[in-house]
Amino acid sequence: MTGTDWAGWQQSWDRQQEWYMPDREERFRVMLDMVEALVGPEPRVLDLACGTGSITDRLLKRFPKATSTGVDLDPALLAIAEGHFAGDERVTFVTADLKDPAWAARLPYDAYDAVLTATALHWFHSEPLAALYGQLAGLVRDGGVLMNADHMIDETTPRINAAERALRHARMDREKAAGVLDWTDWWALAAKDLVLAGPTARRFEIYGEHADGDMPSPRWHADTLRAAGFGEARTVWASPSDTLLLAVK
Repeated sequence: MTGTDWAGWQQSWDRQQEWYMPDREERFRVMLDMVEALVGPEPRVLDLACGTGSITDRLLKRFPKATSTGVDLDPALLAIAEGHFAGDERVTFVTADLKDPAWAARLPYDAYDAVLTATALHWFHSEPLAALYGQLAGLVRDGGVLMNADHMIDETTPRINAAERALRHARMDREKAAGVLDWTDWWALAAKDLVLAGPTARRFEIYGEHADGDMPSPRWHADTLRAAGFGEARTVWASPSDTLLLAVK
């Protein structure tokens, strides 16, 4: 794997994700603001469903004394993350299926200051996501935080939802016509790469093509996190399509 441009692959993933979420960097900034405000500048972080390590990358650039445990099941995205952070003793990666009740036994620590995740848990249906939140409540120390940034749909506002979606997809169509890579295009490139082709094939064997989760509302997430054992939970940032939900143990 010598010579693979891991940083380039990670940046390519980031650009592809920004096609869906042009406010993605602002969302990360607020996430890290809340980390600093609630647990300080030297946190032990669990980067949940870490993908290529986008959160960990921004975490360590802002907080050089932080440590991160990245957890994911995707062999291709983990390969990029592991390559990008190779030799960085602040970072550990764990291969685990978050739907396996015993996944947390693979972690190097029993407790974390912060659990951070973005654009990942929409793969879960509500019942297994509630169970996962219960597990995470047991991993976050008292006073620690969990933050989930994702697409959360409020079904009580159908006209707003439809208008937002139409505008967002019109923008995406224009950018796609101008040559921006979408999710499918990015994975097609990965499948042709000599190093990533094998992990990419295994990735699609594991996950299939698309997420099929429920994407419940921000209120559902907040209520479920409080029921799981967090003392407070609410939205701390939102765009027209995405929400950053913060819970404090």
